[in-house]
Amino acid sequence: MPAQRPTTELDARYSSALNPRPGSSEVTATEWDEAQRHLGSAEVFWVSTVRPDGRLHVTPCIAAWHEGVLYFSTGRREQKAKNLAHDAHCALTTGVNSLTEGFDVVVEGRARPVDDPVALEEVITAFETKYGPHITSPEGTFHGIGDTIREGDDLVFAVSPDTAYGFGRDNGVYSHTRWTF
Repeated sequence: MPAQRPTTELDARYSSALNPRPGSSEVTATEWDEAQRHLGSAEVFWVSTVRPDGRLHVTPCIAAWHEGVLYFSTGRREQKAKNLAHDAHCALTTGVNSLTEGFDVVVEGRARPVDDPVALEEVITAFETKYGPHITSPEGTFHGIGDTIREGDDLVFAVSPDTAYGFGRDNGVYSHTRWTF
């Protein structure tokens, strides 16, 4: 089934279109295809979950964008797994730490556990393809993650976007795009 196409809109309140600089071009909304390229190539994501007492929990993770869904894994006993068991709402964020250039993406949605063996193998393959030796080499930081997922020690979560945001910066031109699914 093809991934759902979102409604795309430029949020002019937070885009340079309100205050164009001499010589700058008009700001337009970023196309979803461009955001997907960023999601596919980003190496580090930050996942935000909510603890049962309402406090936020934010931690870095690896994630793979596969067929319109963002996948990440965590240990069964990790705080984010406990939080998601209580409240599936979460956000995954990726981008750069520059004020003047780059593109950041935030994906908001509900994390659903993936337990189908065929789907898990697809996700493991997506992780291995994306992160290469970090996962496939015995010296890799995440070597063995495929086995821990297969054995059930690590959980895999799928986040289909409900809403996503893109924040672009290009030499003083700023854009804020919202995609609603």
